Amino acid sequence: MKQIGVIGAGSWGTALAILLNENGYEVTLWCHSEKSAEHLRRTRSLPDKLPGIQVSERIGVTSSIEEAVSGKEILVVVVPSACVRETALKMKPFVKEGTVVVSASKGIEEDTLDTMTDILEEVLPGIQSAVLSGPSHAEEVARSLPTACVVGARREDTAKMLQSVFMSPCFRIYISPDMLGIELGGALKNVIALAAGIADGMGYGDNAKAALITRGIVEISRLGTKMGGRIETFSGLTGIGDLIVTCASMHSRNRRAGILLGKGYSMGEAMREVNMVVEGVYSVKAAVKLARKYETELPIIEQVYKILFEGKDPKAAVSELMLRDNKVESAILPW
Repeated sequence: MKQIGVIGAGSWGTALAILLNENGYEVTLWCHSEKSAEHLRRTRSLPDKLPGIQVSERIGVTSSIEEAVSGKEILVVVVPSACVRETALKMKPFVKEGTVVVSASKGIEEDTLDTMTDILEEVLPGIQSAVLSGPSHAEEVARSLPTACVVGARREDTAKMLQSVFMSPCFRIYISPDMLGIELGGALKNVIALAAGIADGMGYGDNAKAALITRGIVEISRLGTKMGGRIETFSGLTGIGDLIVTCASMHSRNRRAGILLGKGYSMGEAMREVNMVVEGVYSVKAAVKLARKYETELPIIEQVYKILFEGKDPKAAVSELMLRDNKVESAILPW
């Protein structure tokens, strides 16, 4: 039986630990503090994050990174993107060469513009890296509701092994070699979800939401393909699939934060109200830097940045988007 360490006991990490345990694997779940670990060991629940879900006694819970990492064949990193480098450095003394390390964190490091697997490969040389992403709210995965995701890896045998590990009657896994596209789709959709939430908070209706989702995937694809991702990835589960669920669901912390922004809350007030990490706030800074680096037009993402960090009125941002110069929808289609 494979031993698996899940590094991060938030809602998504805990849901994955439950899934892997139900698939028959020996799972150790790492909490960032002993207080959190003790509470989870005692109550076997996370009522604020996964209400009504019980965490099996078979899942080990620890705040010791050594205990969570040592001897594990597979490590699943599920911490906020801003904490991935710091956490990988803590893991480093205990990770053996050849260990399979899966990133289930979605984001782009602001200073370096590295993806999460870029960071893991840099800090943990010799690992077999992979990424898990797709439309997968933790609240639904923990309740065994049908979900489909994609695993990307450098090696096909690694991807197929992880496919068999994560696959269950309620959790379907596809595989792909396009790790970069998977990670960009997973990170940038959070920014578009903020925009969709802002539109909801302003009462702009379903037409505006559909426009933001559709033009949002165009922006993600435009930047992603310039960076080397495959267009097929952005039309798949970690592209349009993840974008739809994040823009439409109240499980989405990015959409919820956006709704509050649309109602007039400041960024700080919205993040405090949501009371969970809003990844899109971090990803939008990296996205704007990438747009400039790759000379790519990202009008929706640029407006979200201005609302968050320059104090722009959301109504003015919407007006600017609507009154942009006339465009063709797809420049590659001939007349």
